[in-house]
Amino acid sequence: MAIMDRAIQFQYTPRYKPNQLICGNGQTAVITGWTVKQSVAKHLQPDEYAVIGQLYSPTRGISFLIRNFLCNPHVRFLVILNATKEDRNAGGCECLLDFFRNGCKEGVSDTGRPCWVINSPIAGYIDFEIPANALEQLRQSIEWKEAKLISETVSFVKSFAEKYPVESWGNSLEFPLSEVAPTVLPGHRYGHRIEGKTIAETWVKIIHRIKTTGTIRPTGYDGQWQELIDLMAVVTDEPPEFYFPEPNYLPIDRAFIEEYIGQILDDSPDREGVKYTYGQRLRSWFGKDQIEQVIQKLIVDIDSARAVMSLWDIRDNEANESPPCLNHIWVRVVQNELSLTATFRSNDMFSAWPANTMGLKALQQHIKNAIAQRSNHDLRMGPLIIISQSAHIYDDCWENADNVIQSQYAKICQRQDYADPSGNFAICVQSGMIMVEHMTPGSGEVINCYSGTSAKQLYQQIAANCPGIQVEHALYLGTELQKAEITLLMKKGYIYEQDKPIKEDLH
Repeated sequence: MAIMDRAIQFQYTPRYKPNQLICGNGQTAVITGWTVKQSVAKHLQPDEYAVIGQLYSPTRGISFLIRNFLCNPHVRFLVILNATKEDRNAGGCECLLDFFRNGCKEGVSDTGRPCWVINSPIAGYIDFEIPANALEQLRQSIEWKEAKLISETVSFVKSFAEKYPVESWGNSLEFPLSEVAPTVLPGHRYGHRIEGKTIAETWVKIIHRIKTTGTIRPTGYDGQWQELIDLMAVVTDEPPEFYFPEPNYLPIDRAFIEEYIGQILDDSPDREGVKYTYGQRLRSWFGKDQIEQVIQKLIVDIDSARAVMSLWDIRDNEANESPPCLNHIWVRVVQNELSLTATFRSNDMFSAWPANTMGLKALQQHIKNAIAQRSNHDLRMGPLIIISQSAHIYDDCWENADNVIQSQYAKICQRQDYADPSGNFAICVQSGMIMVEHMTPGSGEVINCYSGTSAKQLYQQIAANCPGIQVEHALYLGTELQKAEITLLMKKGYIYEQDKPIKEDLH
């Protein structure tokens, strides 16, 4: 068969995530894992492969990949490049290999939905709408190879191409795809502040805010995300060894984060097919070790406001298809407390934010420890602040996010300790007036006094003078002021006491 005839016969047509794939005219699918797909494609001709695509997640990616294979039964060969540290950490390629080695069984996904669970030590799911016999036919009809190097991948693909053409294993198959429809309530689109003691607590609050009021928008790739603009998250008390809840509802575990931290703290040599790591951008990308520069700058001038690290390269505006999401880091010491502020232009808040934040916390701890070891500065760990300019959750994680919110958000809200940095308020009724004392948090020093007979008048004055007051604290004050006003209106015979029901004066 001539190449032109082959190209006409074997046209790969993806039904899912088409913008993330490189399509050709052959009969071999190439899965590159975390290796950049273009690094393989440049060594091949389009008639040598059917499709080349990356696979990041075993729980989110394999089912779409299988659906596309079922739609294109002319694909008879598969090469899976399982090469990088990121592949080993995520497990997507290994789980896909286990599907072809071991098959799958009936089970439930991490969202509680019925699915096919791949027979693998790595959690991987396939949609239950796909019949078991179709999955088994696919497994039996595709010849596969695992590769560890780009050169090995290319060699396998070219070897398979010599066997073309091979008859398709059946007819194109397509099955229903269930979708989750989000509910969006009114709310601010721009400028959000969320605070928590731990990364886990803060994360639950973040995904609740996004899933409640985030705008539904196209991602620019395939599918949709729910998004808020300029979300600032403040983590105040994450322990040095990191807190993982039990049972763990985070999308990562301790083993994953131990591997991931090196991608932020350590340099990485240039490798074909690997874009970069944050550590490479910080340590060597611009010819300077920026982490070391910041440490030295603060040792010399502990009050410096110039302890800045940049990960954005102006060349990223031109030809880089995947520029870094983390762009800017600023370290500041105030009153012997070292804080770190990081800015992401784009942030996957469900799947990536917890790992990003733990990695940055490790960087913050590293800088603090280095300064302590090399100087007389005995610093405390301050807050970690993450500014996510596009804070979003992808549509294939909406159901997981809803489940976390349902199981965890109410518990976290119940654990609030009501420690408001804006201060405390003591309310009493005397001489026919409502009296309010505003006190500093901790020391209890009185810094302002308010008096009047109207709850509305008083809460308007307090709101004007304390614009940063916490929402729940403000609602509490409104309730107490209204109780005090009702007591005044009832004239004699009733007593107002803060935090207690109105009661009758029996004296």
